[in-house]
Amino acid sequence: MTDGGAVRAVEAGTSTAFWAPGDQILWRYRENGGPRFHIARPVTVVRDDEELLAVWMAPGTECVKPVLVDGTSVHVEPLETRYTKPRTVQRDHWFGTGVLKLARPGEPWSVWLFWEPGWQFKNWYVNLEEPQVRWDGGVDSVDHFLDISVHPDRSWRWLDEDEFAQAQRDGLMDPQLAERVREAGWSAIETIRAWGSPFADGWQHWRPDPSWAVPSLPEDWDRTPAHMST
Repeated sequence: MTDGGAVRAVEAGTSTAFWAPGDQILWRYRENGGPRFHIARPVTVVRDDEELLAVWMAPGTECVKPVLVDGTSVHVEPLETRYTKPRTVQRDHWFGTGVLKLARPGEPWSVWLFWEPGWQFKNWYVNLEEPQVRWDGGVDSVDHFLDISVHPDRSWRWLDEDEFAQAQRDGLMDPQLAERVREAGWSAIETIRAWGSPFADGWQHWRPDPSWAVPSLPEDWDRTPAHMST
């Protein structure tokens, strides 16, 4: 990972470094209800400032993903036992086309853009999650199960409501957190209905710099940062 190039901004009396376009960082998620990281994706910075962090995850990127201890994908495990069977992590490569990820500081979701082969835009994907925590090597969050798909005609629909409900039954999310997540989802839907940022910003027409190399996954992808800032 590169340390990034530093533009500096002063927020509330503290110094926060912004990464430069082309810098390579980690986009990580901690496991639900635990301290370990179980998702880590090397990405390339597209934009980073006081308003937005935009990163590109290239096709074929080596990532870390959660699996059951026998190597079974969590997504093929029946929902009733998906979150209770023991898990480990596995290195794998991102399949299909790349993903552009957009996150605004302090917001409890990020917005991902997906394309079909040939750069045919497919959809926006609202990933409900904890507001991201920045550190020198990237950003960290916790996924909140519930998601929203937004289509080019501006229609939208909830995704993974069954997983959201199961996570509550299995004790990974208490009623108070579940209520906050649902409220965050409705807040995102208000933005969708108003066709606000980032949906109206033309990101579906963006393309990566062809000179960018696919970032590599560092051996210490799960390291605990010494210093963090939000």
